[in-house]
Amino acid sequence: MTTTTADASEQTADEGVSARTAATLREAMNRLLAGRPQRTNGRLVKDNLWKEAGVSRATMNRARLIMAEWDTRVAECDGLTPGEARKNDELTQLRAKLAEKTREYTILHQLDAAATAIAALHHDNTLLRQEADHTGRIVSLDAHRARP
Repeated sequence: MTTTTADASEQTADEGVSARTAATLREAMNRLLAGRPQRTNGRLVKDNLWKEAGVSRATMNRARLIMAEWDTRVAECDGLTPGEARKNDELTQLRAKLAEKTREYTILHQLDAAATAIAALHHDNTLLRQEADHTGRIVSLDAHRARP
């Protein structure tokens, strides 16, 4: 299909840029939003859009409809590329695991402290029983309790 001069001027009036430039900007936008940049670091900022498209900033700014589409699409993904979104999800999961492991560690630390205290009390009890065997007689209270 060939483009006539009238078609090109209509496209320029609607878009603010030529059809070819609009297509180039949309391709660059799609690459950036898909996380597959070719000329930039891939951040979803307008500075990267015009660089990715290989046009000037002024040309990009004239493409009002494309800029509106850019703003809408970037807002839909919270300004995060797919890779950044995956990393954020992974970071959230890792933070949750860390919190769980921290709770487990705290419980195990408390149990260890309790076991140490119980062992010390058992040792003291054993020593006291040995001392009682050597120094006196242990009287069972059960016999005294049975009497009316």
